[in-house]
Amino acid sequence: MAKKKPFGKLNGREAMVVGIIILMIILFSLLSPTFRTYSTFVSVLDMAYYIALMAIGVTFPLITGGVDLSIGTGLICYSLFGGYLIVHKDMPVVVALLACMVLSIIIGTLNGFLIAFMELPPFLATLCTCMITRGLGSLLSGGFGVSWPSALEEAGWFRKIFRFTSANGRVIPIGIVVVVVLVLLMNFILNHTKVGRYTIAIGSNKEATRLSGVNVKFYHVFAYVISGFFAGLAAIAYSATYVTIYPGSGAGFELDAIGGAIVGGVSASGGVGTIVGAFLGVIVITLMKVGLPFIGLQANWQQIFTGLVLIGAVLIDVVKKKK
Repeated sequence: MAKKKPFGKLNGREAMVVGIIILMIILFSLLSPTFRTYSTFVSVLDMAYYIALMAIGVTFPLITGGVDLSIGTGLICYSLFGGYLIVHKDMPVVVALLACMVLSIIIGTLNGFLIAFMELPPFLATLCTCMITRGLGSLLSGGFGVSWPSALEEAGWFRKIFRFTSANGRVIPIGIVVVVVLVLLMNFILNHTKVGRYTIAIGSNKEATRLSGVNVKFYHVFAYVISGFFAGLAAIAYSATYVTIYPGSGAGFELDAIGGAIVGGVSASGGVGTIVGAFLGVIVITLMKVGLPFIGLQANWQQIFTGLVLIGAVLIDVVKKKK
C-alpha cells in the first residue's frame, strides 16, 4: 500500500518530475528563443487544463489496477452533447454544462458496473465504452463540428473560468488556479479519506481488502465514477478553451492523461500513486507536445519521445517494485 506523506510535501518521484520539468523548460528555451514567449505559456496551460482534469480522474482506476480508455472520446462526446443542446435545442449554457456532467457520470458508472459486477477486464470494458462515446458523439453532431457560445457573447461566460481576456487584449489563463485547487482537493481525498484508502487497498490486494469487510464492488465502481466525473469537467474545460468541437478529435487524449499519470508515479499495476504526481506528469507530457515543434521535431517525433518517456517511467516502477 502507498505510504502517506505530509500534506503539501513532494515525495521523491514528484520531486524528480519537477526537476525534469525545469530541465525541459531550460532546454526548450535555449534551443528556441521563440519558446520563451507568453503565448507559448498560454498554449501549454490551455492543453494542460483538460489533460490534467482527465489525469486526476483516471488516477483512481489506475490505482485500483485498472484503466479507463473512454475518457478521451468521452470528453469529445460530452462536449458535442452540450453543444448540440445549445445549438439545436436552444438550451441555456447552464443546462448544457450540467448535461455534460450527467452523461459523463453515467458512462463512468457503466464502466464501473461492467468491471466490478460483470467482471469484464478494465481494458476491454472501457474500450467498448470508448467506441460507444465516439459513435454517440458523431450521432449527436451529425458528423459536423459544434460551436459553443464565444467569449464575446453573453452566454460565453463559462469561458472566463479558464481564459480571461484583459482590457489590453492579453489572455490570462486563470484556469490553472481551478485545476490546482482540484488537484490538492483530490490528493487530500486520496490520501486522507475512506474513499482514497480503499481505492489504494483494492489496487494493493483486492482479495485481502474484501476479506477485511470492505465493500470492494462499491468502491471499485466509485473509482470509475470519479474518472467519468473528471472527464466531464475536462469536456467543459475543452469547450471553454476551443471554439469548435469536432467528432473524432478526442482519440489519443486518454493516452496523454494516462501517460502523464504514469510519468508522475502512478503505478500501472495499481496500489501506488498521487494526484499531485499525475498533475506534474501531465505538465511533462504537455511541455513535450508544445515544446518539441519549437526545436523542429514534428508529430511523429513527438509520439516517439512520448513513448520513450513512458517506457522509462514504467521501468522505474518495475525496479521499485522488485526492490
